[in-house]
Amino acid sequence: MPDKAHHICLVGGGHAHLAVLADWIERGLPCRSATLLTPHPTLRYSGMVPGWVSGQYDRDAGLVDIAALAERASVHLVLDRCVGLDPAKRTIATGGGREIAFDIASFDTGGVGRARKILGDDRRLLDIRPIDRFVTELEERMPGLGALPRLAVVGGGAGGVEIAFALRNAALARTRPEVVLVAGSEGLLPGFARAVRQKVICAFADQRIEIVMHDARFEGGALVAGGRSLEPLDLVVAAVGSGAPDWPGASGLSVDEAGFIAVDRHQRSISHPDIFAVGDVASRQDRDVTHSGVHAVKAGPTLAANLRVASQGGEPKRVYSPRQASLYLLSTGDGSAIASYRPFAAEGRWVSKLKHRIDTRWIRKYARLGGNL
Repeated sequence: MPDKAHHICLVGGGHAHLAVLADWIERGLPCRSATLLTPHPTLRYSGMVPGWVSGQYDRDAGLVDIAALAERASVHLVLDRCVGLDPAKRTIATGGGREIAFDIASFDTGGVGRARKILGDDRRLLDIRPIDRFVTELEERMPGLGALPRLAVVGGGAGGVEIAFALRNAALARTRPEVVLVAGSEGLLPGFARAVRQKVICAFADQRIEIVMHDARFEGGALVAGGRSLEPLDLVVAAVGSGAPDWPGASGLSVDEAGFIAVDRHQRSISHPDIFAVGDVASRQDRDVTHSGVHAVKAGPTLAANLRVASQGGEPKRVYSPRQASLYLLSTGDGSAIASYRPFAAEGRWVSKLKHRIDTRWIRKYARLGGNL
């Protein structure tokens, strides 16, 4: 890595890179010039998508204007996606055929959908990743599902639970859909406290959402779980996590066994110190950090500090250390929500109001920085 970076390239407009842009707006660029490569001029905050599905928010209420932030930070914006990387030459290849040179690169591109790899192919299948495509396709499909739609959500994590509640209360549907959640053999909300799972189970029962504790797969045109067909189904939504894109492993970067960029505690590539990565595209090698929007948001200021030090030729020192427990607020789609913190759980409309306040405050923060408030 050069003593002082002339050019930094941010690849991907993810949650952590918002914190980097905020740092550059407030403190100035740490280098001579910078580029942001991202497919969209906005970031859709995934935490507010279930609220859009259930009618709590307008479609674009959870958008952050990345283009405005880049302009305020004096960062050149390139609307394209990364399709390749040459770490030896320090160049990034875009889908449009461009090459972008860098002294330091930081990747916050997110993972890729893997629903078809896990479940098999079917025209009714809709992966929640990438989130922008999910929103667009759900908006197109929901009104045409028929008079008595029946939907399946595959994935028992927090994302699957929230989207199951949201679809049961979907504002886009002509009539209230029937919903079945296929939690899989890992169970409902693995890693969450028993009290939280019990409240979710009770809320599912109140809303007549069926739970299936078996792995699912398409067989002969039907979604099958536990040896039985779940048909008829009009739509199958997959919330099964993200996979790694192909280009990190193909580039020669060190990756973990799943293909995610292997990084140290400073979010720096363990094989190429001029490359950083965070969020779903990265894999910490010093400790287990799950792929979660909560961690991506919290790791952003750490990444910003380490990029500033590295750009001046110094050794990064900041470390993002996840708390032993995080506060999770799960919307139930009916004006209520469930709070989870360590072994404790709470439920009510006040939890939904708290979630709304936290989410909209985060959106307003970046709207102010971008000059949109």
